[in-house]
Amino acid sequence: MALGRQAPLDMAALRDEQLHALALQRGAGAIRVLTQRYNQRLYRVCWGILRNEADAEEAVQDAYVKAFTASASFEGHASYATWLTRIAINEALERRRAAQRRARLLEREGITEMAEYRARLADGPISHGSPEEIAARAEVAQRLQAAVARLPEMYRTVFVLRDVEGVSVEEAAAALGVPEQTVKTRLFRARRRLQQILEPDLRAALQEAFPFGGERCAALTEKVLARLSPRQEGEKS
Repeated sequence: MALGRQAPLDMAALRDEQLHALALQRGAGAIRVLTQRYNQRLYRVCWGILRNEADAEEAVQDAYVKAFTASASFEGHASYATWLTRIAINEALERRRAAQRRARLLEREGITEMAEYRARLADGPISHGSPEEIAARAEVAQRLQAAVARLPEMYRTVFVLRDVEGVSVEEAAAALGVPEQTVKTRLFRARRRLQQILEPDLRAALQEAFPFGGERCAALTEKVLARLSPRQEGEKS
């Protein structure tokens, strides 16, 4: 009696640790499942550190490449998710440190360029980032402006002077003809009221914040596979 063919391995049913073992052997199927499981978490963590979409995606790629090579070893002291997240955090932190080093270098060697950039900032907001980022910033600004408009006048004026215009407590007190402590008290109450006004919208928005799925998720997975492919010893799945 002939033996039947062995059923294909159901990657989605495997535990993280089992998938990791296959990923270390460049198993494309295992890598796809792991990246699909963790892309959004790692992206959100990296974005929280870097606050830049492109930098966050690159940090996630670097984290996966490190995790799926011999340079990183999962020993089971923590959960796989925690271990992988820690790698991503370290990659993001290193990118941020590198950016800070570059900024300091520019301060020392590119004073003219930095001065020009600061002048542009002083002239007004600079539109940069993806269309989604620009639209998100515009929506936040619109909601904040509407919330400030709902403040009582005495709180709104202090808020605009201190938090929007950036004047000192002393200057605000002098402009309004009130004691400095009154300025501090009104600003505290203005911020608290703004938080109360904005909290419902923010809570709802957080449920959909930092999305990372669909085509972006799939594209990142393919980039990780492409970076690992030169070291392939034969695709295993």
